[in-house]
Amino acid sequence: MESVQVIKQRFGIIGNDPKLNRSIEKATRVAPTDISVLVAGESGVGKENIPKIIHSLSQRKHNNYIAVNCGAIPEGTIDSELFGHEKGAFTGATNTRKGYFEVADGGTIFLDEVGELPLTTQVRLLRVLENGEFIKVGSSEVQKTDVRIVAATNVKMVEAIKKGKFREDLYYRLSTVEIELPPLRNRNEDIHLLFRKFASDFAQKYKMPTVRLTDDAVALLIRYHFPGNIRQLRNIAEQISVIEENRNIDALKLKQYLPNLSSSSLPMIIDESNHSFGEEKSSLLKMIYDLRTELNELKKVTLNIMHGSKIKESEAFLETSTTKTLAPSPSINNNNEGLVSFHNNDDDIHQDDDEEYYIETVEEDENLSLQDKEIEMIKKSLERNSNKRKLAAKELGISERTLYRKIKQYNL
Repeated sequence: MESVQVIKQRFGIIGNDPKLNRSIEKATRVAPTDISVLVAGESGVGKENIPKIIHSLSQRKHNNYIAVNCGAIPEGTIDSELFGHEKGAFTGATNTRKGYFEVADGGTIFLDEVGELPLTTQVRLLRVLENGEFIKVGSSEVQKTDVRIVAATNVKMVEAIKKGKFREDLYYRLSTVEIELPPLRNRNEDIHLLFRKFASDFAQKYKMPTVRLTDDAVALLIRYHFPGNIRQLRNIAEQISVIEENRNIDALKLKQYLPNLSSSSLPMIIDESNHSFGEEKSSLLKMIYDLRTELNELKKVTLNIMHGSKIKESEAFLETSTTKTLAPSPSINNNNEGLVSFHNNDDDIHQDDDEEYYIETVEEDENLSLQDKEIEMIKKSLERNSNKRKLAAKELGISERTLYRKIKQYNL
């Protein structure tokens, strides 16, 4: 078995990333078998190299190798392309035609972008995988084929299955062995190596000196997100090689060739475009603001009550000031139940005691849990609207779905 390094040299694969090496190693190990392989990875990561490696190291290497881009063939003709058709099977079918599965008999067929296959074609492909049989379009005769299938996709298959766009049984037949190639942004050490290789190739192609990057340009290149992966890096190297007269490229010049640079290196931003999320957020902020306003109003009312009770206490004290209190006794203010003050035997009146008590009470009120207030508001609104959630939600300024969730959350 050839080593990973020899395979990379043979197929022109650049890079030393451990995940890349692991993918190539899996390809070399599975190649001698007839197991179906699914190559996964983003667009532009070089998925087409894996089926070539598998075919070249297999016992089928002397037979046909056919690569088919399933996403580029129209839905109306893809069955004919893959399985062939009989003369007169449809308008324009003037001759009998062999399909790729018939032509590749004994060899390997690479189905690129297999996630784009129509569901009807997926049924036909499943039959080939299960028993090696297919039927031409417009024919009733079953034909046999011995083909090794390697498929590739940049679609997240689990999500496609959930959406009903890809058959689950076909996915499991294709992915007997799954090989995933890492995106370029996860191969930091390989980015500059690849750029130098592309720059050297284009210098030879266009017969001009090789472009080189300064240190700050290399640092910028490594930080870039590369949504188009290796294909995008190759295009950037080609543009710079052709356009720039100065063959030393600094970061300022490189920025002109890196689209959406401002957003490429930033952390992921949570998408708040969902209207229901924005509605709930606005409603909660409004509720908090209203609670704050109510607390301030309550503070003012309580201050007025306390101020009035203080005046009354002072008047009552002046009337009875000629009599000394022999022992401490509680004085309860009828106008403000629960507010208790104690007078000492001394003639001094400690008027600050009640004020301190009030401040502590107000602080405690102000620090009451917003959740309790929220529960109280929801209960009152439901009572006022005869437990009709739609009307209560409208009164509270929130969506009915949010109200239902909060009722469930607070066990109301």
